Order: sequence, then C-alpha cells, then structure tokens
Amino acid sequence: MTHNRCLGSPPLRRTAGLARVNRMPDKSLKVLAVVGSLNKNSATRVVINHVAAELASQRCAVDVLDFLHQPLALYNPDSAHQLESYSPLKERVEHADVYVLGTPDYHGSISSALKNFLDHFWHEFAGKLFATIVASHEKGLTVTDQLRTVARQCYAWSLPYGVSFVDREDVREGRVVSDALKKRLDMFIRDVRVYGELLAAQRRADLSGTDAGFLARLRK
Repeated sequence: MTHNRCLGSPPLRRTAGLARVNRMPDKSLKVLAVVGSLNKNSATRVVINHVAAELASQRCAVDVLDFLHQPLALYNPDSAHQLESYSPLKERVEHADVYVLGTPDYHGSISSALKNFLDHFWHEFAGKLFATIVASHEKGLTVTDQLRTVARQCYAWSLPYGVSFVDREDVREGRVVSDALKKRLDMFIRDVRVYGELLAAQRRADLSGTDAGFLARLRK
C-alpha cells in the first residue's frame, strides 16, 4: 500500500504571532499543533513551529494553538464551557484529526498550560492521534507516558514513541540545529502524516458505519 501526501490545503499562514490555516476539505489531514509553553523564548515553540511548517509544506491543514498569544482560562468544570472563548476552541479541537502536543518537562510532568488545555476536552479526542514532543534534559520519558495515559483515557491513539530534545543543544537562537533532532523530526512528521491519514479514514468510516466499535457511541 502506498500513502500519498496530504492534499488540498494551503500553506501555513501566520498573523500577529499566530499560525493558522483556513478550513480545509474534509479529506485533507488536519493537524492541531499545540505549544504547551508560555515562555516567550520557548524552545518547545520553535520545534512545534518547525513541525507545523513541514507538515504544511506537505499539504496538510495545520492550525497552531499557542497559549502565549491565545490565553486559556484555568479549567473550571462549573463555568469553562460557558466562556465566550470555549466554543471557538472546541471547534478547532473537533476539526483536527491529529494533535501534535509540545511541552517542556516540568519536574517530570506536563506543563500546566498543556494540562489545562487537555482538561477542557475528552470525547473530542476519541479515535484521533496524539503525537508528542518534549523539551527535557532527562529524555522526557515520564512526560511522554503521561500524555499516552491521557490519550488512552480519552480513547485516542498515540504514536508508539515521542520526540524529546535538549534546549541549547538541539535548539538555539530560534532554530533546530542538531542533525540528530532534524532526523528524528523527519521520521515524526512522516509518521504523523501516514498514521494520521489511516486513523482519520478509519474514524470517518466508523462514525458513518453500523459495525460495533468503540466509536459507535459518538455516532449522530
């Protein structure tokens, strides 16, 4: 079986420090890339934007969610879903086939910015792909495992590996500089595209079908 590149989307568009693309045809792979750092000089942001640009160059529909520019209130289950900002964000989350999640390693755990985002949603992630990137001096293994746990609890899939990197070794002056990280990201981008397309196609089939399956509960 051959896997074509994602078709039908315009290149990544950046405005006022944000990166988004317009709505794409349903069959193009739609990626929500999340910058889980509020640091204005974040290395996580550099790597997420690198991945987003590469996916967009391969004709995927990429939407970058950056909480430094688009703040998200702390999740309160009593009020969060009534906030004016919630519906537009929910629409972006629902629209995506793949979530590329970037976070620094804080005490072996996910950043509060990313955890707060994940807390806002649940069934919107079901049947979709999580792909993780961690800035860490300790390989980010516990952080990657925590994100896999979130994926499992939300009935999402996850890549069988995560990408980790070291600030000021792999990323400097706003650029990915190490050949090892570039090679790892090339593999990551390819796998996001290929497995994202496969899972998105199966999810559409499951939601429109009548067979038994874990996505049957989400059929309308």
